[in-house]
Amino acid sequence: MSSDDGIYEILDDRFRTGRCANGDTRLERLHQGCRWTEGPLYLPAWRQVVFSDIPNDRMLRWDEQTGAVGLFRSPAGHSNGNTLDREGRLVTCEQGNRRVTRTEHDGTVTVIADRFGGRRLNSPNDAVVGSDGSVWFSDPDFGITSDYEGHRAESEIGARNVYRVDPVTAEVRIAADGFRGPNGLVLSADGRRLYVSDTVANHIRVFGVREDGTLTDGEVFTEAAGDGSRFDNIRFDDEGRLWAAAMDGGVHCYAPDGTLIGRIRVPETVSNIAFGGPKNNVLFITATTSLYSLMLGVTGARRVHAPAG
Repeated sequence: MSSDDGIYEILDDRFRTGRCANGDTRLERLHQGCRWTEGPLYLPAWRQVVFSDIPNDRMLRWDEQTGAVGLFRSPAGHSNGNTLDREGRLVTCEQGNRRVTRTEHDGTVTVIADRFGGRRLNSPNDAVVGSDGSVWFSDPDFGITSDYEGHRAESEIGARNVYRVDPVTAEVRIAADGFRGPNGLVLSADGRRLYVSDTVANHIRVFGVREDGTLTDGEVFTEAAGDGSRFDNIRFDDEGRLWAAAMDGGVHCYAPDGTLIGRIRVPETVSNIAFGGPKNNVLFITATTSLYSLMLGVTGARRVHAPAG
């Protein structure tokens, strides 16, 4: 089935019965005028959204209470994805600086990872923090293929991997390999599964997470639709549906069994999404030059993952 409900495209009745299409009937554009936006992250303590304008080498912040947009950081290492750790500190993937950093509460910046086996990382893209404080991040080569979103360079590692940083030893090790373009990643609510989107391969893979932090062999969770869609970052709602920034395909919603059940149409190419707002039911969308918001009838997954034990 397929039906049209304004900005929502209903492909499966579960999108309707699950209240996925019961939110706002139009997108609200919060800011425009960037070159290529990514990495939206809602900061509950500040009621702000930070996001990256990669080619302009800056991070911006939108204030929920005033609607004002200001500069958060520049230069920003051609930052891409952002997340929070368990202490509420900002974790940022800096494509240009080829590293993952943490912004401390006093504003200083700590490097979490910039090398593997003595060789520089390619260009970290997205990150997620586990319940034990481990940091998982993707490392494609998007930031070193040209000077547009980073600095053109040769890969020192010669592969595009997903890494895990140990919370105790700070050791950086390969969590999963064999990717063509690893991009967005997210942990399930119970922390037992890691989902990774591969933009170049056009699918999302899912891995089991063992108690020691190693992964089982990954399997394909879903393939991108053949309509110009390409997966970027991914997020869960609190009922286990996976929402994906699907670039020219807008925002896609997948049932837990991997079925595409609906889409949100966006007038620009969608790069990243994030749930936020006081009730965690606002979807923030970065798309080409803009930052959008859409209040939904569903709620994002809780912000802190439960232990996997």
